[in-house]
Amino acid sequence: MEKKDLQKKQAGTAALTYIKNDMVVGLGTGSTVAYFLEALANSNLNIIGVTTSTITSKRCSELDIPIVDIDAVDHIDITVDGADEIDIDLNGIKGGGDALLMEKIVAKNSKENIWIVDSSKVHKTLGLFPLPVEVIPYGSGQLLRQFTAKGFSPQLRCHPNTTKPIITDAGHYIIDCYMNTIDDPYSLADYFERQVGVVEHGLFLNICNKMIIGGDTVKIKKSQPKQPIEIN
Repeated sequence: MEKKDLQKKQAGTAALTYIKNDMVVGLGTGSTVAYFLEALANSNLNIIGVTTSTITSKRCSELDIPIVDIDAVDHIDITVDGADEIDIDLNGIKGGGDALLMEKIVAKNSKENIWIVDSSKVHKTLGLFPLPVEVIPYGSGQLLRQFTAKGFSPQLRCHPNTTKPIITDAGHYIIDCYMNTIDDPYSLADYFERQVGVVEHGLFLNICNKMIIGGDTVKIKKSQPKQPIEIN
């Protein structure tokens, strides 16, 4: 197993420590979460899962992990998910797996959020990973022009080697913004939230409570949430 995959497995396994019997558990999407799901399936824990994508739902079915629709529960005790990039304040970029809208809905309805990552995902500031923005198909070309004018270097996410747009579980497109560095994620989030046609963006701010980084020694960092910057 390669170093990165080993760290993912270590982080996913370590997250199991925080799961208790009879919890309602949000189940994220991605390669690191896949290791968590395997560990969960091999445990004796009795939980109910709420998934963030059809991919995760299918995998839970294969592993006999019981799941329900998010609207069938009145709370989610804890959500375990991955991240595409995390900064030193535990703010993150998510959505590389096409599931950012459902991931954010589950996260926002969870009492606690744990992110499991390998060490390559942790950076001083965000922006090295392209920022996904989920948009409705109608008018998406206009948003591409607006984002280009803002200097975001946007690209419509398409299936490999095609010009066919990827469709999310909710029926939307994703525009990836190649920004290199995001100095003020709060004002950027505010900008995207004010654009007509934008459904959700991949900036997850003040959401993560614990970050678990895989390694020979698993590292755990707890968040110290900052107040969002007010935009006039």
